[in-house]
Amino acid sequence: MSLLKRFGYYFGGFAIGLVILAFFLNGKKASCDYGPDARVLKNIRSKTLAYSNNAEIFMSSKNIDTTKINYILYKGDVNFSDSDTRKKPCGIYLVEGKIEENKTRLTVENCETIATINNIEYID
Repeated sequence: MSLLKRFGYYFGGFAIGLVILAFFLNGKKASCDYGPDARVLKNIRSKTLAYSNNAEIFMSSKNIDTTKINYILYKGDVNFSDSDTRKKPCGIYLVEGKIEENKTRLTVENCETIATINNIEYID
């Protein structure tokens, strides 16, 4: 069998596999959250989100709404070196992102059924 026919069979099978995969995954909420940041942020987003009094005061004083906080929880970076992930019963995570060109740090207490944003602050 010539090399050209082998490539033809390979790419034909590959195309059929892509069509079958697209058919089975169509409409499903399949995601590829393999990195540690993505897994933690997805875990936090999947829970009921609560805000502490300090966070609500900061948000009202700086005119920040919950959509901006949710954007940080979607696109932000988890600072694992400063986080206390093994604290019992709830781990503490520092999530960093940007709100209107200001670097922002969220302190999130991630419990089993609820995630509480304890503190919001601008960092340099």
